[in-house]
Amino acid sequence: MIVSEDRRPTLVFDGDCGFCTSFTRLLERIGIGADIVAWQVANLDELGISETQAAEAVCWIGTDGTVQTGHEAIGAALGTAGRGWRVAGRVILLPGVSDLAARGYRLVARNRHRLPGGTPACAIERDED
Repeated sequence: MIVSEDRRPTLVFDGDCGFCTSFTRLLERIGIGADIVAWQVANLDELGISETQAAEAVCWIGTDGTVQTGHEAIGAALGTAGRGWRVAGRVILLPGVSDLAARGYRLVARNRHRLPGGTPACAIERDED
């Protein structure tokens, strides 16, 4: 992975998912301080993440190369936006709240094809136990 002082954080999302694309457009509008890129067109090797990681959850790659996924990635992204959004990002990562946020993220991820902007292509294949 390439790390440089002038590199911005990067949020990597599923560009084939309408819900994910709509959500990242919202993040662009609120002004997160990061590059936003679909994993399907990103240089994953340069970002230091695998295709499996990128396909499983939204990924946040910090300027130091630290990778956060799922709700932690959303919290980190919001932490770079305006004041109110920064507070929301920090709250998501608080002990106790983080567990709830993780469950909420998984619930949304499993059902994103049913949510506004979602399509059948957004469905995540799951192994049945």
